[in-house]
Amino acid sequence: MNDSLTDSSRIECLDGLRATAALWVLVGHCLLLTGWHLPVLGDPALGVDLFIMLSGFLMVFHYQLRQDKEPWQRPETWLKFWTRRYFRIAPLFYVMLFFALALGPYLYESRTVIDAFLGRVPQAPERYLDSSLKNIAAHLTFLFGLSPNLAYRTPLPDWSLGLEMQFYSVFPALMLLVRRFDWVWSAIFVAALGAFAVMILNAASVHFPMPSLLPLKIQVFLCGMLLAGVLAQRQPRPVLHLALAMALAAIPFGDGYGLSKFLIREALVLGFFALVLYRMLPGTAGAMARTIAVVLGGGVFRVLGELSYSIYLIHLLVLQPVAALVIAHYGDGLAAPLRFAIVLAIVLPVVCVLSFITYRVIEMPGQQLGRTVLHRFARKPLLKPSPAE
Repeated sequence: MNDSLTDSSRIECLDGLRATAALWVLVGHCLLLTGWHLPVLGDPALGVDLFIMLSGFLMVFHYQLRQDKEPWQRPETWLKFWTRRYFRIAPLFYVMLFFALALGPYLYESRTVIDAFLGRVPQAPERYLDSSLKNIAAHLTFLFGLSPNLAYRTPLPDWSLGLEMQFYSVFPALMLLVRRFDWVWSAIFVAALGAFAVMILNAASVHFPMPSLLPLKIQVFLCGMLLAGVLAQRQPRPVLHLALAMALAAIPFGDGYGLSKFLIREALVLGFFALVLYRMLPGTAGAMARTIAVVLGGGVFRVLGELSYSIYLIHLLVLQPVAALVIAHYGDGLAAPLRFAIVLAIVLPVVCVLSFITYRVIEMPGQQLGRTVLHRFARKPLLKPSPAE
């Protein structure tokens, strides 16, 4: 491993990709809850996959930036990493969890209206109404993703947060594995472990309502990690990493089978690689990818990228009551596309405003608190160097 990534602490397209993932999830849920069917956009799970790839990439990217000052062979580096990630995720989640549980009965009524209108199987009441100590404790500790019964037990799209925390918990070990065996063999080994774990779950007839257990999505994290691994090498092997990432993306752990899902996942990986590695692309392809990457790195995309976590976590709390209100007032009097357009026109600006507020009032202070905690724990008594030093 080398410090080639330290030439830059920012890659243009990442903010725009985070914004794209958040808006994809929001628009996908708007489509689902208003009854209008559109391919690709109507599958918010694909937007979550993009978030997961970004997470895998960013963890390796920041690891590489800090490896000289914070070697990962030291246990204190692991603690610093976990502390940063906790204070990045937890503050906003805890606040939104409080609102989700408090508003649970109202949100359940809204979802009942939506499901009845669209002729769908009603949502399980416990997803909205479970305020038990067990459920709350599991979410406060981020252990809920390990349990099929608790992984989908709030009105929030928080199953992916439990998944993220599982990834963070094993990430230091994954990077030590990479240092020992290189990127390709490490990725193959970890994916094989994930496949074995999924086989055991299937044999035991254990079913997760959402892919909240790490083995069900480890291959998507690995796709992002392999991309960052190209940037981390003195002699990069982009074609090999891309081929392996595409092979991993084809594994349907945690997803349904089907040609369309397969093609979209492959396109996600190709597009991700092209936007980040456009300098390695020839001629017109590289120029086009660079133009898109620059656009995604500035303006409204950069702002929405900063707000992406808030947008993702908040949007269902706004969307479900609005969709239910529009359905209750207009019902079949509106065509599905118009119903979708009205709901999106209301939900998107409200969610963006709320996300800006929570970003400034909760996320930024939460991250600052994390830095303060790290600083206090890092302070040590000044020792006079010995002659040998």
